Amino acid sequence: MQLLRKLGFPISLIYAIVVYLRNYFYDTGVFPSRSFNTKTICVGNLSVGGTGKTPMIEFLISHIKERCKIAVLSRGYGRRSKGYLLAESGMDVESLGDEPYQIYKKFPNAYVAVDADRQHGISTLEKTIGPDVVLLDDAFQHRKVRCDHYVLLTSYANLYVDDWYLPTGNLRDSKREARRANIIVVTKCPPNLTGKQQQDILKKIAPAPSQKVIFSYLDYDTSLKGGSGEIGLEQLKNKKVTLVTGIANPKPLVSFLTDQGIVLEHLAYQDHHFFSEKEIALFNTKEMVLTTEKDYVRLEGKIKNLHYIGIQHKFLNEGEKVLVSLLNDSLSNP
Repeated sequence: MQLLRKLGFPISLIYAIVVYLRNYFYDTGVFPSRSFNTKTICVGNLSVGGTGKTPMIEFLISHIKERCKIAVLSRGYGRRSKGYLLAESGMDVESLGDEPYQIYKKFPNAYVAVDADRQHGISTLEKTIGPDVVLLDDAFQHRKVRCDHYVLLTSYANLYVDDWYLPTGNLRDSKREARRANIIVVTKCPPNLTGKQQQDILKKIAPAPSQKVIFSYLDYDTSLKGGSGEIGLEQLKNKKVTLVTGIANPKPLVSFLTDQGIVLEHLAYQDHHFFSEKEIALFNTKEMVLTTEKDYVRLEGKIKNLHYIGIQHKFLNEGEKVLVSLLNDSLSNP
C-alpha cells in the first residue's frame, strides 16, 4: 500500500493543482458561495478518514437540543437513495446512510436530512422545517455554502499539517483552508497528553489569533448495549470476542479493548461497508460479536449475539467550554 501511494505522487500533484484552482475560484468569486438566513455550523476535516465527526455532531446536538429547533444535514455517504430525504419513521439505514441513521435514532427530536447538494438541502429545510440552526456534517470542503461557524477536526496521529494530497497522503483539501475554521479540534489524543506536547502541536498548526485550538480524546463506554441487554466490558474477558468494524480507523478502538485485557478476533472492513449475507452468516457462527455504534445500525437484528461500544469526545483543559461558547454565540447573535 505504501509503495502504491508513493507511485501515485505525480497524481497527487495534479490533484493539488485542481484543489488550489477550485479554492482560488471560490475565493475570488468566480465560483459563488451562498449564505443562508438560518444559522449554520459546519463540522468537517481536510483529510479522508475518521476524525470523530459523528461524535462531534452528537456533542453539539446534546448541548442545544433543548434550546432550539435543530437540523442535521449530511450527504448520507453510501446510502442507496438519491436527492433530498428527511429521516422519518419507517426509513432504514440503507436509505439514509449509517451515520445519519445513527443520529436520527439517537436524537428523535432533531431533524435529520440527507442531500449531496448542501445548498438545496438547507433551502428545503428552511422551507419545510424552519430550523433555528443547521449542523452540516462533513461539509468543510463544500464551499458552495458559506457557513456562520466552522469546526475543523484533525486526528492527533495524522495532523493535516503533516499530511499530503491524495493518493500519496490523505488530504482532500488544501492545508491553507484551515484558515476558515473558527475552532480546530485535535481529536483522538492520548488522555494524558502533556502541556508541552500540546504546545508542540500548536506550533505546528500555527493558528491565527482569532482561532481556537482544543484537544479531545475518545471516551469509550464500559457498558455495552445491544443484544438482550447491557453488559459490562469486564464480562468480555472470559469470552471469545469477535470485533467487527467498518470504520475508517479502528486502531484506537482495538488498542483500547486490548488494554482492557480482552482477546479479540478482529474482522475489519472498509468504512461504510454494507455487510453481505455471507458475512452476516459468518458473524452468526461467533460466540460474541462486538462492533461500533455506526456499524451496529447496519447489523442490528441480523446477528444473534451482537453488542456495540459507544464513544464520545472528552476534552482536555477548557476545550468543552470553548465549544459551548461557540454554540452560545451562534445561537444568541442575530
